[in-house]
Amino acid sequence: MEEQGQDSRDDAVRSLRALILAGERYRQALSDSVGLGITETQAVSYLTVHGDRGQNELAADLGLSSGASTALVDRLERQGIAERYPHPSDRRRTLVRLSDRGHEVVRQSRDWLGTAFHDVPPGELETLAGTLRSLAGRLNERSTAVSAEQEQRRQPGAG
Repeated sequence: MEEQGQDSRDDAVRSLRALILAGERYRQALSDSVGLGITETQAVSYLTVHGDRGQNELAADLGLSSGASTALVDRLERQGIAERYPHPSDRRRTLVRLSDRGHEVVRQSRDWLGTAFHDVPPGELETLAGTLRSLAGRLNERSTAVSAEQEQRRQPGAG
């Protein structure tokens, strides 16, 4: 019985890998379709999921340096995808939000992603959404832990 459980888990992991690969292919196709780079579409996704972000937060989300984040937001502004605006309570900070064109890219993306759910009965969508949120949360937790471990190993005197 335990072997069957392992086979089921292995199948689930393969299926998750297939979903991740399909997502990567989707991101590349979307990037090409709307004329953005991969990092720009990743930034749009983070702003869509998490809302307006400080530039440092966006940098951390994407694993970018401060300088690379500045260049990214500059590109997004030039392309009309996002805009900086003053933080409402901290004059030293600015936040980044999607512009109207950025929201249009999100609508296009949502319509495209929505086609993946055509075969899912409406009564199962809420359960599926919860499962996907749980999987995303666990993957994010593990990724954060691995990144922290790697960063600790790079510290002088570590190891």
